[in-house]
Order: sequence, then C-alpha cells, then structure tokens
Amino acid sequence: MANGKVKRKKRHQFWQEGRLDNGFLICVLFLLVFGLVMLFSSSYAYAYERFGNSYKFISKQLIFAVIGVAVMLFVSKINYHILSKLSIWIYGFSLFLLVLVLFLPPMSDEVGVKRWIAVKSFSFQPSEVGKFAIILLFSHLISINQEKMHNFKFIALLGALLAGIAFPVFREPHISATVLILVIGFVLMFIGGMSKLLALTLAGGGSLGAVLFLNSNIIGYSSSRIKYWHNPWLDAKGEGFQTIQSLLAIGSGGILGRGFGQSRQKYLWVPEPHNDFIFSIICEELGLVGALLVIAGFALLIWRGFSIAMRAEDKFGMLLGIGLTFQVGLQAMLNIWVVTNTIPNTGISLPFFSYGGSSLIILLAEMGIVLSISRSANKDK
Repeated sequence: MANGKVKRKKRHQFWQEGRLDNGFLICVLFLLVFGLVMLFSSSYAYAYERFGNSYKFISKQLIFAVIGVAVMLFVSKINYHILSKLSIWIYGFSLFLLVLVLFLPPMSDEVGVKRWIAVKSFSFQPSEVGKFAIILLFSHLISINQEKMHNFKFIALLGALLAGIAFPVFREPHISATVLILVIGFVLMFIGGMSKLLALTLAGGGSLGAVLFLNSNIIGYSSSRIKYWHNPWLDAKGEGFQTIQSLLAIGSGGILGRGFGQSRQKYLWVPEPHNDFIFSIICEELGLVGALLVIAGFALLIWRGFSIAMRAEDKFGMLLGIGLTFQVGLQAMLNIWVVTNTIPNTGISLPFFSYGGSSLIILLAEMGIVLSISRSANKDK
C-alpha cells in the first residue's frame, strides 16, 4: 500500500489536473486551421512548378499539424513546474545546437547563411529551440531570485546568458530571430522586476546599437537591405523584387480581396509564397477583411495567453506564460511589418501559417505549456 501511495503521489506531481482554457485552445485551433487552408492556397502553384505535386507542402504540413496538436494536448497534461528543473539543461542543449549549426554545411542558397540542421529528410532551425530556452531559463531564474532583480551583477548574469544564445543566432546570420530573443529576454527582465532606470539604460543602449548596426556593414547584406527597404524599386528585378511583388499582392486585394484561391501573385511572382510572405497572399485573396481576421486571431490569442499568465499560481508560471505568448505576438507583428515593408526584410515566418513542420510542432508544444498553466490555475474550479 505504501508503494502504491508513493506511485500515485509521483504521478500526481507529474500530471497536471484542472480544466484547460477553452478560449485559448479555440484561438490556437482557429489560427492553425486558417493557416493550413491559406498554406494550401498559396503553395499549390509553386509546389506543382517545382516538384510536380500541388499537394507536396500541404500534405506534409497536415501531418505535422496533427502531430503538433497531439503534442500540445499531451504537454497540457504535464505539470509545467517540471520544466523549471530542466531549464539549464535545455539552455545548454540549445547552445550546443546553435554552435553546431555554424560548423555544418549551409542548407541555404544564400551565401554564408547557416540556419538549419538536417537529420535525413527532416530539418529544423536551432534558433527555435533557443527562443524557448531563453524564455524557460529566464522564467526560472527570475522567479527564484526575485530579490536580486535590482542587483546589477544578477542582471549582468542574465545579460550574459541572453548573449550566449543571441550571439550564435546572430552569426548564422538570422537577424530577426536575434531581435526576437533579445526583446523577449528584455521584456521578461522588465516584468520580473528590473529597476526602471536600468531598463531605460538597456533599452536606450539597445536602440542605439540597433541604429548603428543597421547603418554598418557588419553583415554584408544589412546595408543593402536597408537601402532597398527605403526604395525597393532601385533594383526591381533583384533585391527589391520580393518586396515589390508582396506590395502588389496586398494592394490588389482591396477590401474584400480577389477571392479565395484567386491570387495572381502566387503564380511564381512572390518567391516561395508559402513561407515568410504568405500574409501578402492572404491580403490578395481575402483583402483587408482577411488581414484583419488574421490580426484579430493573434490579438485574441495574446489576450487569452496573458490572462492565463496573470492567473498563474506562481511567478514562474506567470513569466513562462507571458514569455511564450509574447513570442508568438511579437513574431507575428514582425512578419506583418516585413511583408508590408514597414521594416527591412529580415526573413521571419508567420506563426501557424508559414510552412515548416519542426517550427509548427515546437510552437504547438509551447501552446501546450500555456494550457498546462491554465489547468493549474483552474484545478480548484
């Protein structure tokens, strides 16, 4: 009987009880289904031209979506506090992957770009693991060192850990992911209790550094991307081509769009329309109404995610929920800004919509953690 009680106790500690947040789950499933529908619409012409199979991308993404939803629901049943004990190990593993990818042969046609690790026919970007590692480790360290958040040495330690992930991502180079990681880390430190003076100092220093970087030649393509961001028509058939085609797609959509499946720009005008620039095809086919529907879906997801985080039973859960939700919102916002030429083209995917199996599974697993936090908050209801 004693052994049985011990086993039941351990199982109770591992599995999460309580009701998950249905509103958040509905938001996730809405964006996922909407994304799959638009992925097929945007990809079939390109897939047929390049591979002779219009269903190549959507068939794979459907499989990954099913796996991802299963992973999300499974993770939602796991007690998220277990992740706190694994945070340093996940950080170390992500750092290993980020360093490893720099020594592997490039998988991109772009010279000098190393962002993917391939295992047989499966590939993934270590930067996706790096984002999660920073959110998890910062949530853990800040929650157990609350009294040190005004201590410069502790903030410096967090900064060093943040740089440990951001620097190899920067060297890939993957500027958008670097920005995401740095901003997420700063937001978690600020919410965690960092002094306002130190926060303003870091924000000012970071902004100045960003301006100096964007106007430098530290990375070969940075200055050219700034140049063609200001005026993509300077090289309409080269560096500015993708941006111009994206703007043409958005502008031709009008209020109601051309109609689902009726995009013209996806017929080999917008390069790889199923990836980073899928939002332009959404705007062309569904118009301003469709664009606002996407934005509203993300806005609701962020609202529900933050609501869950604020009801978390501890500081760790609050920071973890905010970090994971903020990551999705910030990435969606940056993608939309890139597609509309509000900021330079940095190559960033639209969560739930852009093609990518590994990133989708990781994203849904992260949403499962938010659902686990909601179960914990609702376990007495």
